[in-house]
Amino acid sequence: MSVRTLRLLRPAHRINRSFAVSFLLFALLAVFGAFMALPLVYAVNNAFKPLDELFIFPPRFFVVNPTVNNFFDLVALLGNSWVPLSRYIANTVLITAVGTLGHILLASAAAYPLAKFRFPGSRGLSRIVVLSLMFSAQVTAIPNYMVMSWLGWINTHASIIVPALAFPLGLFLMQQFMQQIPDALLEAAKIDGANEYRIYWSIVMPNVKPAWLTLLILQFPMLWGTDGGNFIYSENLKTLHYAMGQIAAGGVARAGVGAAVALLLMIVPITLFIISQSSVIQTMATSGMKE
Repeated sequence: MSVRTLRLLRPAHRINRSFAVSFLLFALLAVFGAFMALPLVYAVNNAFKPLDELFIFPPRFFVVNPTVNNFFDLVALLGNSWVPLSRYIANTVLITAVGTLGHILLASAAAYPLAKFRFPGSRGLSRIVVLSLMFSAQVTAIPNYMVMSWLGWINTHASIIVPALAFPLGLFLMQQFMQQIPDALLEAAKIDGANEYRIYWSIVMPNVKPAWLTLLILQFPMLWGTDGGNFIYSENLKTLHYAMGQIAAGGVARAGVGAAVALLLMIVPITLFIISQSSVIQTMATSGMKE
């Protein structure tokens, strides 16, 4: 192989970054990362602060005399409630699990024909999906309540779960990812004898895993943190977030309990995000790629 051929095979651009520049870049990213982690660190420290440290001035960022009495007080308050804690947890798990998994399945099942089939009205439906992204939850709150009232679903878990199934961002995101799947792959599966349901479940869904994991991260915290709002007013149907909020709203004497509540409510969504963060990064990296 000649020298000229070797030169042609070399990359056109070579990144030449010195150690000093790499160190400065790493230090800058570390500073920004630490700054973004400050609220979480502050919440953890507040949960273990005694009452006198919570109201000291000037406030201290880190706890000096850590204590777990805030959590013991929280357990004692929940134990005196006439609705058991397990009921609040069960309501929250039911709403979160059904709303999140149901939305992923419904959004993916609706996005598959919109992304891979052409039928009368398909473009119009796609434009309606994009248009629905412009409306915030505050704009649709009153129509949503009216629909739930007409259906007789007020004061039921369905009033929270059903609107969550129609989250428009999920359908849009699924459609964009499914459009990136090569048509040749689906045609090969059809030649092998797979029907549309088998193609959807065994080929399409594994290939759009970053998309539905992103939906999981977006939908889970929203449903996990719901308190029922104006839709649920029966105490037996209330969620864990509502129960914790009522306990934390007991005044200055419960400031330590409120800090413990804030930490406990953050643990589950943060844990879920840490487990799935690599898929979120992959989603952002491939969102603009097409066949």
